Amino acid sequence: MAAGEGARAVLAELVHTAAGIAPSLAPASVHSTKVRMARRLPPLLALRAFDIFARQGTVRAAADELAVSHTVVSRHIQNLEQAVGVKLVAKSGRGLSLTREGIRYASQLRRAFDLIGEASNELRNGGMEAVHICCLAGLASRCLLARLPELEEALTGREVILQPTSTRPDFSREEADAEIMYLEDGGSVADGLRSEMFARPRILAIASPEFKARYPDVRTPADLVGLPLIHEQSTGMWEAWLEEAGIADIPRLRGPRLWQAHLTIEAARLGRGVALVSDLLVTEPLANGELVEMVDSNVTIGGYYFIAPVHRWNTPVISAIRQWLRGVFPPDQTSPLQGTP
Repeated sequence: MAAGEGARAVLAELVHTAAGIAPSLAPASVHSTKVRMARRLPPLLALRAFDIFARQGTVRAAADELAVSHTVVSRHIQNLEQAVGVKLVAKSGRGLSLTREGIRYASQLRRAFDLIGEASNELRNGGMEAVHICCLAGLASRCLLARLPELEEALTGREVILQPTSTRPDFSREEADAEIMYLEDGGSVADGLRSEMFARPRILAIASPEFKARYPDVRTPADLVGLPLIHEQSTGMWEAWLEEAGIADIPRLRGPRLWQAHLTIEAARLGRGVALVSDLLVTEPLANGELVEMVDSNVTIGGYYFIAPVHRWNTPVISAIRQWLRGVFPPDQTSPLQGTP
């Protein structure tokens, strides 16, 4: 269904509801386009004239806004009353006022025109007026926020909503236009989505300098197993990291689970233990000595992926976001990978 037809169908639905037509008289499938379009819609000019009258409060003010005579507005309102079979206005002094039914109808009609306006704005803006991107909190605050003006400029004035979150958005419910997520499974995504890896970071075992000084004999990944370890959602990342580092016999791991990368980084900075983090998130604290690597390693597990619906993948907005991400991260950390083509 085209956007204009959809807006017209919504308008028809609200008009009939406002006019008091019982839902039980409607066919069973209210989602059927043919059923909605089969309903008789009052003249759009009459609807528009009544909407402006309800908002302005007088026939003359409505006539001025429409650039017509007041008699034309009055005739439109009369035609609308005949079409819906309900008295919408009544004489009040020298003018007209809304009846109880008219007040209810005007409220519903305003919603319908607002929906039409929103649909039209979306079409004018290439289907998106605001671009909603879900992103991991640590990456958003430490890597993307400072470069956000570049994205806003590339999107030619569209509003950017960068939502820090650890939960996955439901694209089928339009909870987001795109997602930036860390995936360990090769960028596997649901049907209807497509993914592209834009950075494959090293995963570092980091701690505070004071913590490292307390364990001078720790030199290899195997030596970390007996230390206090800090986890995010589970021990899974540490288990995968130790396995990639060549540790065959991994004991049961313990330690606090803090769920978010920025919390594990802070816990490590406070000397609570050893945390695993992406090197992209700790560039500055490593450079200024606030954090240190506990052991030398070169472990990579998964990467950061950009995810969006397949049908929007090559639209100007989504393409601009992908290009922006390539500029934010160095080329040697960028490795394209398609999920669902």
